[in-house]
Amino acid sequence: QVQLVESGGGLVQPGGSLRLSCAASGSIFRFNAMAWYRQTPGKQRELVARINDGGLTNYADSMKGRFTISKDNAKNTVYLQMNSLKPEDTAVYYCNAAEWIGVRLANYWGQGTQVTVSS
Repeated sequence: QVQLVESGGGLVQPGGSLRLSCAASGSIFRFNAMAWYRQTPGKQRELVARINDGGLTNYADSMKGRFTISKDNAKNTVYLQMNSLKPEDTAVYYCNAAEWIGVRLANYWGQGTQVTVSS
């Protein structure tokens, strides 16, 4: 059973920064990729950033240059550093981990952490 636990969300003023953490219950070496998604009411969950097992990263266009995804294999943790936050970044942020099990791609999700950007 894979558990992903997010932390670090909260209320921040526009232009501020937050760092989200996602701690996995076991080694993250098993995952082909880990990612952060976000969701606002009435909208689909959208990809924020992804990091693969080789350390390659990709970002949604609106996050490039502001957000940085990283991981610490020794701590089984993935991070999302968010800078220059805007009110439109307000959302619930979810951690995701994906691994191939045979021919099936298994996805695991955390419970989400609320980020609110407001003055």
